[in-house]
Amino acid sequence: MHFFRSIVLALLPTAAFAAKKTVDRFDKFHAKALVSTPLKLDDPLYGQLTAAPRDYSVAVLLTALESRFGCVLCREFQPEWDLLSRGWTKGDKKGESRLLFATLDFMDGKNTFQSLGLQTAPVLLLFQPTTGPHAVADIGPVRYDFVNGPQSAEQIHDWISRQLHDRPHPPIQRPINWVRGFAITTTLLGTVTFISVAWPYVLPVIQNRNVWAAISLISILLFTSGHMYNHIRKVPYVAGDGRGGVSYFAGGFQNQYGLETQIVAAMYGLLSFATISLALKVPRIADPKSQQVAVIIWGSIIFVMYSFLLSVFRIKNGGYPFWLPPFS
Repeated sequence: MHFFRSIVLALLPTAAFAAKKTVDRFDKFHAKALVSTPLKLDDPLYGQLTAAPRDYSVAVLLTALESRFGCVLCREFQPEWDLLSRGWTKGDKKGESRLLFATLDFMDGKNTFQSLGLQTAPVLLLFQPTTGPHAVADIGPVRYDFVNGPQSAEQIHDWISRQLHDRPHPPIQRPINWVRGFAITTTLLGTVTFISVAWPYVLPVIQNRNVWAAISLISILLFTSGHMYNHIRKVPYVAGDGRGGVSYFAGGFQNQYGLETQIVAAMYGLLSFATISLALKVPRIADPKSQQVAVIIWGSIIFVMYSFLLSVFRIKNGGYPFWLPPFS
């Protein structure tokens, strides 16, 4: 009995020394993090920082930043990682969350990459405490893979917060983008100045009924001829007719070409313009002979274009029985 008691008493100083050693290790690295974070690691420092026992957590980003490795994702994520580590460390100067941020580049940690069997980068590892009030049973690191491309600092912050659910989570504070604010302010001031100067000249154009009538007619012609259909279906502009030529019109009501839409819109526009001229312009002509010539010209245009329109409709619907010369 006395023998076992002696052994326990002899081991107590050793356990106390080990506990003191891991506390001193966190304090040492936390002091360095307050000066510069994330901590820059190499193989020996990585082993020292992640060695068990530990009563703190470590988030280590394994990356490859040199351009010769071609890791675009590594270079894109590095500013977000720096922002996260600086914000967390600044908001937790006393180390109450017991979390350290570190970065291990491939050039400084080839042995570590090899021992972990890593073939890609970046990889984020979160080591949980093995001793203390936050200790977990699984001493292995929790891995975060960047399978969905570049991640933001906020996304990684949420992930780490879920792993450290019982500890403080200092928020991220992004720096104010003064250049963007200056550019937006300058653009707004320039726009207001331009509108103020040009308004007396722009207002009569905006209030002109003919301008709005033209815009309305053009929009109506575009949409009734199938312009929106082309954008939705991504139709071809033209297609071959199978005989070495070009087909401008697609058969069937569920098919059409891009050029077909433009031709139909032009026909609709010409028919509309001829009808408006006959109704409004021709009656105002004072000379009877000139008026008669105008009626013949516009009437002929309507007849020919309507004949062409019927011929196009027969292409779309082969069973349509009606037609007008000169197009059959």
